[in-house]
Amino acid sequence: MTTMTTRTVEYQADGLTMIGYLALPAGVGRRPAVLLGPEGMGLSDVERRRADALAGLGYVALAFDLHGGRYLGDPEEMLARCMPLLADPDRMRGIGHAALDVLRAEPRTDPDRIAAVGYGTGGAVALELGRDGVDLCAIGTVNALTTGRPGEAARIRCPVWAGVGSEDPIMPPAQRDAFTAEMRAAGVDWRLVVYGGALHAFHHPPVDHPTVPGVGYHPQHAERAWHDVVGLLAECLTATE
Repeated sequence: MTTMTTRTVEYQADGLTMIGYLALPAGVGRRPAVLLGPEGMGLSDVERRRADALAGLGYVALAFDLHGGRYLGDPEEMLARCMPLLADPDRMRGIGHAALDVLRAEPRTDPDRIAAVGYGTGGAVALELGRDGVDLCAIGTVNALTTGRPGEAARIRCPVWAGVGSEDPIMPPAQRDAFTAEMRAAGVDWRLVVYGGALHAFHHPPVDHPTVPGVGYHPQHAERAWHDVVGLLAECLTATE
């Protein structure tokens, strides 16, 4: 029996050399896997710790990169990169597919049992993989109630779970309504959890740099959202030997 191991992985996407973080559970056999997407700032120790936690639960976990190995702590720089990206489904899909290819190529990954979980921009990428018809077992998003091109949500083949803060000005009630209308029209198996009193990025611990307005950490709801994500994976993936 081996112990959990981690390593960085380099791959090409969106014209950049991406640097992802791969966490492998103990053991040697194939395991269900999770593609893990970060907030718009990019891959950080927050996502690395989540990948470690998922590996501890028995999943192969790949936290993917958005910005070519960079973490964008300047809100203006982050928005300048992410807003055009969020407006371009094909670019998001390209980033998602490139990371998914890395995850599928890992020998420990069971290619028939993969879920995508993302936060903010990373959650939008996960949703676009679903709208592109990728064969996933589950999609989980937090702060990513994005809508896609008309009719493409019908390609989603798996349950979709979404979480959002009730006071999130970036994902306001009108955005929630548009997202749920899209899921309903497409006949998707979907769930939406609204965490009362929470702002945008409520799941993310405080950072030591400026943030966009409307962001705030809510530790109680952060823990609840994590348990909800873990519950989604337990329902849709089997992580026991």
